[in-house]
Amino acid sequence: MNPDAQDGRLEVVRGGAGCTVQDAGRVGHRHEGVALAGWLDGWMAGAANALVGNPPQAACLEWRGPALRLRVVQGPVRVAVAGGAAAWAPDAQAQVQVQPLPPWQSVLLETGAVLDLAALSGGCAWMAVSGGVQVAPVLGSRSTHLRTRMGGLDGRMLQPGDAFGCSTLAPQDRRLWCAAAAPDWLEAGPIRVLPGPQQDHFSAEAWARLLASAWQVTPALDRMGLRLAGPALAHVDASAADIVSDGVVPGAIQVPADGQPIVLLADAQTVGGYPKIATVIRADLPRLAQARPGERLTFAAVDGAGARAALARLRVRWQAWCAALRPARPPGGIDEQALYRDNLISGMLRAEP
Repeated sequence: MNPDAQDGRLEVVRGGAGCTVQDAGRVGHRHEGVALAGWLDGWMAGAANALVGNPPQAACLEWRGPALRLRVVQGPVRVAVAGGAAAWAPDAQAQVQVQPLPPWQSVLLETGAVLDLAALSGGCAWMAVSGGVQVAPVLGSRSTHLRTRMGGLDGRMLQPGDAFGCSTLAPQDRRLWCAAAAPDWLEAGPIRVLPGPQQDHFSAEAWARLLASAWQVTPALDRMGLRLAGPALAHVDASAADIVSDGVVPGAIQVPADGQPIVLLADAQTVGGYPKIATVIRADLPRLAQARPGERLTFAAVDGAGARAALARLRVRWQAWCAALRPARPPGGIDEQALYRDNLISGMLRAEP
C-alpha cells in the first residue's frame, strides 16, 4: 500500500454470524497446543488480496452462512470478494440494491458507502480490504480460533457494532484490478489422500472401501472439520478404534468406533485419540472449504511425490492467475485508458481555402 495511506475503518451494520477474521494462521505453535486456524482456502483469500493490491498473507474476512452488511466509516478503501459469492453496494439512503459488484474485480468505496455480502447456502467466501483487516495479532496471527476465543475480534464471530481498521487510499493510488478469467487453479476429480499413520488399525477392506465409496457430507461441519456418511470403515478389532492421543493436522481423516470418517480442517485440535486412516493432501484441502451438506466426495490414493507435484502445479497456476490481473474501471464509470487510447486527437490537418 501507499506509505501516505491513512487509517481506514469499516463497521458491521448487520449480520456477522459465521464471519471471522482470518490470515495464514498460527504457524509453528502446534507443539504448544495452539491450533493453526487461518483460512480454509488460502489460495482464494490470496486472490482477493491480489485484487486489492495486498500481500498474499494479509488478513481477510471469511464468511459462511448468513448475509453481512458493512459500512465504510473512513475511506476511500479498495475491496474485493473471492469465492463466488454475490455482493453489491446499496444506496445508503434508500436502502435498495443499486449496483452489483462484478466478480473477480476490486471496487472503490468512499466514506459512508455500504457493502452487502450475500448469504451463502454452503461453502465459504473471502473479502479483502486495502491494507488488510487490522486487528491485534496474537502469537503472530490475526486469525480467529473460535474454540479458544483467540485472535480476530475478541476471538469470536463478527457482530453488529464491530469495527476494524484497514488502509485508505492516497489520491494517486486509486487503481482497480480485475481478473482475466475466473480461477481454475484447483484440479478436479477425487480428493487425493496419503495413507494415514494408523492405517494398520484398519482392515484391508476398509482402505479399499474408503477409496471405492462415495461419501456424503453431513450437516455436521464447521471450521474444525466435517463428518462424512457412508459404509462403515472397519477397524481390525474393537481396541483399534482408540489410540493414545497423538498429533493431528488439517486434512487428517479420523475414524471413530462407528466407522464414519471425520476430515479435520483449519481449526482442528492439535492431538486426537481416533486412529487416522488417511490424510488429504495440501493441494486438495481448499476444495473441502466449499463442501456442502448432501454433496458426495470420493477419494484417491497418491504417494508423497504425487502430493508434492500437485501442490507445485497449484502454486504455478495461482501465480499465473495473479500475474494476469489487469486494470479495471469502476462499475458504471469511464474507462479512462480506452478514452486516452482511442478518443483523443493525435494529429491535426490544416485546411486551406
